[in-house]
Amino acid sequence: MEKVRCQRIGCDAMFSEDDNPEGSCTYHDAGPKFHDGMKEWSCCKKRSHDFSLFLEIPGCKTGKHTTEKPVLAKATAIPKQPVSFPTPSANGSSKDACLRCRQGFFCSDHGSHARETPKSSVSAHVESSLDIPEPQPPKAKEIVDINQPQTCKNKGCGKSFKEKDNHATACSYHPGPPVFHDRVRGWKCCDVHVNEFDEFMSIPPCTKGWHNPDPAREPSP
Repeated sequence: MEKVRCQRIGCDAMFSEDDNPEGSCTYHDAGPKFHDGMKEWSCCKKRSHDFSLFLEIPGCKTGKHTTEKPVLAKATAIPKQPVSFPTPSANGSSKDACLRCRQGFFCSDHGSHARETPKSSVSAHVESSLDIPEPQPPKAKEIVDINQPQTCKNKGCGKSFKEKDNHATACSYHPGPPVFHDRVRGWKCCDVHVNEFDEFMSIPPCTKGWHNPDPAREPSP
């Protein structure tokens, strides 16, 4: 029987109706949230700043594959947490008259240590400069069997391939980056923008190149 592609978000596997047992599909049953560069699945609350890593977050539900597109709730913004600021005391003279404050002790009535002096910007800069991590040695290139199945990490591809079949036009992908602004999402490379997340996932790739199994390596056109 001919295989078709599963339409559940987070699955994208090929299946046939005669080989579709319960639990064969792993997917997300709720839409994503986007806010200030953060991407989050509203069903399992898992999040990432990197869009490629966000799409690789495994689904949190299991079931059967389906060819019907799921009806997802509209993506909502992640609400900002309110920031509270200490309210200065209206009566400054009471702090001056307080015996504990004048002696330099902590006073619960008038805030923090009276004689505590903030660090200067120069000393803070010197301390931060001492925390510079040591450079890591370059990662050795992995030798891969040309017949070993690999998964392409180029944005918009995700197909399985073998290195022996890889060539300059084997992959269709988006060089990116993805753009998320308010309720509009799209790709900067091909200047296509839509409102719904499933429509965004269906935007056809605009560039041909080599399959790339390493997300840290730039794709080759």
